[in-house]
Amino acid sequence: MLQIDHVHFYVEDAQRWRDWFVYCLGFQAVNDGIFPRFFHHPKSLHTCTEVVKSGSVYFLLSSAILPTSPVAEFLREHPPGVADIAFVVDDVEDVIARAISNGARILQPVQDAGFCQYAKIAAWGGLNHTLISREKAKIAEVDNISRHFITAIDHLVLNVGVGELAIAVNWYEKIFDFQPQQSFNIKTDRSGLHSQVMISPNGNIQLPINEPASPSSQIQEFLEVNRGAGIQHIALLIPDLVDAISRFRAAGLSFLSVPQNYYFQLQQRYKFSLSTEELQAISDQEILVDWHEDSQPGQLLLQIFSQPIFSKPTFFFEFIERRSLAQGFGEGNFLALFQAIEREQIKRGFVRG
Repeated sequence: MLQIDHVHFYVEDAQRWRDWFVYCLGFQAVNDGIFPRFFHHPKSLHTCTEVVKSGSVYFLLSSAILPTSPVAEFLREHPPGVADIAFVVDDVEDVIARAISNGARILQPVQDAGFCQYAKIAAWGGLNHTLISREKAKIAEVDNISRHFITAIDHLVLNVGVGELAIAVNWYEKIFDFQPQQSFNIKTDRSGLHSQVMISPNGNIQLPINEPASPSSQIQEFLEVNRGAGIQHIALLIPDLVDAISRFRAAGLSFLSVPQNYYFQLQQRYKFSLSTEELQAISDQEILVDWHEDSQPGQLLLQIFSQPIFSKPTFFFEFIERRSLAQGFGEGNFLALFQAIEREQIKRGFVRG
């Protein structure tokens, strides 16, 4: 078993970001009595941690109370963002042994918390992985299903420096038995990147890893602003994307703009199947649409990308709907997506020769 337990953000104000996730994205705030104490650290004197959830997605949001907090240390090195992706594993001791044999840095040796064992290893840049194996206790599920636009994490994207892609791929392969899946070499008139999708043995975790292929690449900008490798974005799965994005926009969330000629070009593609009404609703929300030419009828991937959520142009969210179990990552939209990101880069003045 290998799956994502939770994602831990280090931010400047945990309570403000708790309220942001609740108001803007429809998450629920989780109190101490529901979430296991091991994750929440409710009595910490140096760190404030809040927890929000939606469907199977748990986000921890921590900010520093004292300069001795790990959050303060992180924020001295990086802007706010993802500091830890916690994995549930079958045997923490076995994974730690593999990590040691492959030269990984152990940040916290195996601990026994009664209901689980856990440990922590350093990954890339400021990113760590907490490893958890539970024997009996499980997270209590208290849901208001009607509010859950977001049901699960679809994938997470890691950006690494030039020349590090093969090393990172090998690292995840050796330690977690991730396997290479699709690879992409994406190029526009002004930038490019190399990407390798890694997938866990059970298919529960999809982790595309990117490295820049040009000085002007969006990946290079991320690395410079983030001051190192890190999680660029998390894709969240939503059953009804059009309705959810309408609500997110009304709550004040901003998204990358899509030119209207994209939808004209979309209608020219082979096997275009959207009705006039569906296309209008999708274009109104500026959602991208993709499908494979050999896919079954109704297999559509809908996706949209937020603007960076923090003050720096680093971390953002992707929201995705997979109709009829559509696969892939929106390969047909890569050019449109990159051009949209490049327009934002130019606005910020990040232009390289």
